[in-house]
Amino acid sequence: MHLIKSHAFGNDFLLLDERELPLQADEASLARAVCDRHRGIGADGLLVFSRAPETWSRASMRLLNADGSRSEISGNGLRCLAAWMAAQGAATFHIDTEAGPKRLELLEREGARFTFTAAMGQPEAVRQETIAVGAVPVEVVTLRVGNPQCVVLGDVTVERLHGLAASLAVHPHFPAGTNVELAAVESPDRVRILIWERGVGPTEASGTGACGAAVAAMAYGGANRDVQVHAPGGTQRVEWRDDGLYLTGWAEVIADAHWLAAERF
Repeated sequence: MHLIKSHAFGNDFLLLDERELPLQADEASLARAVCDRHRGIGADGLLVFSRAPETWSRASMRLLNADGSRSEISGNGLRCLAAWMAAQGAATFHIDTEAGPKRLELLEREGARFTFTAAMGQPEAVRQETIAVGAVPVEVVTLRVGNPQCVVLGDVTVERLHGLAASLAVHPHFPAGTNVELAAVESPDRVRILIWERGVGPTEASGTGACGAAVAAMAYGGANRDVQVHAPGGTQRVEWRDDGLYLTGWAEVIADAHWLAAERF
């Protein structure tokens, strides 16, 4: 089974052409196996894609997290697939996701690294809420950017990530789970985040997480409508224009691999 590995700011994915899937494969088990950091190739998620035979300009994708659960979309995964499409010669990029169709514009290519701006659509259901974590009330901003996000504005520390953010990700308030970002507005045009991703845990970057944190910072933290969002893996730009969110950053194709145990799934 042929797999491509790509990453965006350290948020890494394995890309699998749907035609390579073994017949009647258990996709959740396959995702857990190939994404395993020690016994597999290693990734934050498995992205299964299909495309029309005659073009690389249009594709569809579905995403499984490292634990085998499904996710509606990943902003970084979207760019990782677009980078592979660009490497095959595509000049326009239309990708259908479970959160709707997305359009990307290629800004720059440097070797195997491709920089895109992706039109991510309008954020939805943006609101402030108070959620009790244990006996402690926590002020959060919840929203959807194709997938669920919960943003805590304030201190950004590893201790809070593994404590508060990890607890919020599986809190009963979110029956399907949620992605969580701790976000600090360091200046009107700069937001710093740490990410606890649903079905994965801590990740170095997240495209939808950057969008969610930016919206929370813009709506309730005094940030501008055009910000640099800094995560451990690097910095992405998020703009909230009249017609929706635009996410700019790079993705890099890093490996072409063959999985030799496909018959197990």
